[in-house]
Amino acid sequence: MSERTLYAGTYTQKDSEGIYIYRFNTENGALRQQAVVAGHENPSFLTFHPQGHILYAVNEDVDAGQVSSFAIDPDTGGLTHLNTQPTYGTAPCHLVVEPGAGTLVVANYYSGNVAVYPLNADGTIGDPVQNIQHHGSGPNQERQEAAHAHSATMSPDGSRVYVADLGMDKVMIYRLVDGRLEANQPDSVGVQGGAGPRHFDFHPNGRFAYIINELDLTVTVCGFDADTGALNPKQTISTLPEGVDDRSGFSCADIHVSADGRFVYGSNRGHHTIAIFAVDQESGLLTAAGHASTRGETPRNFTLDPSGAWLLAANQDTDDISVFSRDADSGQLTPVGDMVWAPMPVCLKFGP
Repeated sequence: MSERTLYAGTYTQKDSEGIYIYRFNTENGALRQQAVVAGHENPSFLTFHPQGHILYAVNEDVDAGQVSSFAIDPDTGGLTHLNTQPTYGTAPCHLVVEPGAGTLVVANYYSGNVAVYPLNADGTIGDPVQNIQHHGSGPNQERQEAAHAHSATMSPDGSRVYVADLGMDKVMIYRLVDGRLEANQPDSVGVQGGAGPRHFDFHPNGRFAYIINELDLTVTVCGFDADTGALNPKQTISTLPEGVDDRSGFSCADIHVSADGRFVYGSNRGHHTIAIFAVDQESGLLTAAGHASTRGETPRNFTLDPSGAWLLAANQDTDDISVFSRDADSGQLTPVGDMVWAPMPVCLKFGP
């Protein structure tokens, strides 16, 4: 039997205790809980050291955010806490490590700032070296009254960082130089007013990128210039089926491009679905290819397993994970097995 370790970041409310560890059977899609690492508040979003021996988690505190490192047991997948650093912001919600493993970048949602850290030789997080404050707002007065940095994504070559800011309706572009961020030229790309960009992913061919917009439930397709770092918007497409008029309580969350580059997937909260898009390989443009119910409520984050055969979705409000088999030719998703309990799951990551 072939198994992989799955880590689930959660909000430590209701019944959640911290980071949950699961074993995933890559042959039949069975998922079972193995352990929980307790004692850390709201370890919501997770990422890994490029060498695979360290897990990093933001501690999404709305008063004083933090980011933590954990050593991964190579035999069991278990976690041992190493250290914690402040993010000098509130509600840190996303983080990324550059491929050379020298720098960690954290996005703080409520305070709208980006914190930058060196990583020590043992994988622990050094003292922050930079704190970049975003400034701006958008037309949605309730959600865009100020900047809200929502994700940090590394360019394929590790030379730039893209920070989707929901409050500013922009993706800010930074060059990574000697472990610090500098404004790129161009320094940003804008989306339509009130869209609320949230998460971001590159196509594996390095020519396209995709922004999922939380507030207006769309995906913005961009051409990507690897030489300059520029993003060129070329399409905006809805994540909802035609005929959905009442969008109250609806919002988007996560986006991923399949490893084969043929499909893009996005999560719809409120509608409780994964939107499926086919990718034109020449232009990068998207065509709607269907929707799959997550069989639960509020799919926050989701992940594709490294083989591309499975997609797992985290339903935050029904405390469960839904497993789908994925058809590589059609991109369609078929639910597999029973729902698996996970308290307030926010992020799913397969271990290296």
